[in-house]
Amino acid sequence: MAAVTGPNSEGSEIAEFYDSRCVLITGATGFMGKVLVEKLLRSCPGIQTIFLLMRAKSGADVRTRLHDLVSAKLFDRIRGEYPGILSKLVPVNGDITQPGLGLSPEDEQMLIDRVSVVFHAAATVKFDEALKMSVNMNVHGTKRLVSLCHKMNKLACLVHVSTAYCNCDREEVLETVYPPPMEPNHLIPAMEWMDEALIRDITPRLVGNRPNTYTYTKALAEHSLITECGNLPTAIVRPSIVTAAWREPVPGWVDNLNGPTGLLVGAGKGVLRTILCYREKRADLVPVDIPINLMIAVAWYTATRRPGKVLVFNCTSGEFNPIRWGDIETWGHTIIHKYPFNDVLWYPSGAFKTSKTLNNIYGYFLHYLPAYVLDGIALVSGKKPVMLRIQRKMTRAMDALEYFTTREWLFKSENVPMLLQQLNPVDRDRFNFDIRGLNWYLYLQSYILGTRQFVLKEDLSSLPRARRHLRKLYWLRILVHTVLVMVVLRFLLMRSDTVRHMILKSIHSQPQADPKTTPIVTLFDY
Repeated sequence: MAAVTGPNSEGSEIAEFYDSRCVLITGATGFMGKVLVEKLLRSCPGIQTIFLLMRAKSGADVRTRLHDLVSAKLFDRIRGEYPGILSKLVPVNGDITQPGLGLSPEDEQMLIDRVSVVFHAAATVKFDEALKMSVNMNVHGTKRLVSLCHKMNKLACLVHVSTAYCNCDREEVLETVYPPPMEPNHLIPAMEWMDEALIRDITPRLVGNRPNTYTYTKALAEHSLITECGNLPTAIVRPSIVTAAWREPVPGWVDNLNGPTGLLVGAGKGVLRTILCYREKRADLVPVDIPINLMIAVAWYTATRRPGKVLVFNCTSGEFNPIRWGDIETWGHTIIHKYPFNDVLWYPSGAFKTSKTLNNIYGYFLHYLPAYVLDGIALVSGKKPVMLRIQRKMTRAMDALEYFTTREWLFKSENVPMLLQQLNPVDRDRFNFDIRGLNWYLYLQSYILGTRQFVLKEDLSSLPRARRHLRKLYWLRILVHTVLVMVVLRFLLMRSDTVRHMILKSIHSQPQADPKTTPIVTLFDY
């Protein structure tokens, strides 16, 4: 292996802990997994090997998928500053949905002999995932991984990535594993013999007062972990709504349209104009580098301090540095107008609604009616109609978010500030997870610019053109609103002689005619 240079580990207890260690990561191709891989390589230069459990997908083997992974802009900094360090990444062909994780005997033995730190981030995060698949990945997959960990000769720590919302049936969520909604060992075999139709029918009864199969199965996964881990040094990290990077590896970096990112894009493009959302509720966002730094520190603390029990870390923002949905609406409009997206369809001016009925009415007139019109124009002009499909997809996404935009939770966190106190100054800087220092307005600005650059692939050099286009849409919006008001007023006035005569009498009773009102009288009186 070629010599690898990297940042100096001197003074960092966490980086020194990872020296010469082999790490296994599941879910490395996901949003959080990518940031975890990049951060470990960049900030723990002495790490020996990072094994990535991956499966062949869409005809691409694991080495091809690894090449695609490290070719992303996320790794530009590493490629430029630390040549050769990407050679520490080793893909391992496996699948958490398969018995034995789908590992070959040789790969399984290699992991058993060499790995000392495991990060389990693999899961299906689709809110509307079928229950059978969700149970297989999130619950049974966790059990399979724990079984492998029990065989590892050098295991120092297993960090399981959960979600703060796995206990969203409670208003206050402590750093503890609560009793499961159902015994996982009863549900897993049932998913194997039941047919798809029966599972689909009973899913609402099983999920109960949780909003989706994701939060339901993540609660089951935590219980399985506690039940199965035995004396393994284990910890659980629960992020809330994970969003674009705050500082690392690049401010604003994000690679998907999930959650608030899709909301920002829809609003910024002018196609999302009404949302059911309570402005006063806390939006428990957490930038992706916060839970990643926390996970790396949690592994160090669990392995070196041996707390003697499974510690849970609620990685949230609401308790220490809250932001409310109303802030996102107000600041988001300001920032989107300052840094508009390209090819905006309509001037961004949507608003939150607190009434579901009112939101549905607005949705029909502002979302679906324009979509039908635009698709009709597309059909007539021989183009492919896409707006109705986009609106339906956006509606499903907003419906999935609705549960979280109309409620709030009190996520109590004692272990996160406790761990922060355990870090020396070097590690507090290098692995910062103190969200109290985040300025939400500046963060949203970098979030929107990052979404523009990394998700929509819109270069910042196109901003002047986007601003000119937005100004045209602004004046078009004023014109349309003015015409609509005039049409409505004329319709009302022409059908109400009493109102019409009262207005005309009021106008003509003035001592002198006001030139500004003369065109209005002429307009309505012809």
